[in-house]
Amino acid sequence: MTVDVAELLQACRAANLRVATAESCTAGMVAAALTDVAGSSDVFERGFVTYTNLAKTEMLGVREATLAAVGAVSEEVAREMALGALVNSDAQLAVSITGIAGPGGSEFKPEGRVCFGIALRNGCQTETIEFGAMGRAQVRTAARNHALDLLQRAASAK
Repeated sequence: MTVDVAELLQACRAANLRVATAESCTAGMVAAALTDVAGSSDVFERGFVTYTNLAKTEMLGVREATLAAVGAVSEEVAREMALGALVNSDAQLAVSITGIAGPGGSEFKPEGRVCFGIALRNGCQTETIEFGAMGRAQVRTAARNHALDLLQRAASAK
């Protein structure tokens, strides 16, 4: 499903939501998609590109213990990233993405596994999507599109 970003921004306006993004494997693709629409500055608050574990801990407050216990590609880290984006911004809605775009992966964390968090001030939901080994660019694009869809659903439900 492809999200109409202009409609997403309008849904956020209608719900009085400002948005922050916390991105790892997509490296700012969601933020770019949101800001490609003129006038998005009244909705898009800020984006965090936290490609390394150090960036996740320093910028978003992801706990080192969480990273050590379950690794960066996990729903636990996606949750901490999304909540950290809210704490470190003036946004009321945040989405996070952490995954393995490829090439590569492992038996336990295969290429194409991406974990998402979607957070409002009253809580956070997480999910893992197995996009499969469809190639780095395709995984990143699919992850961006899924994150936009999560934002759309959260804003529309508000």
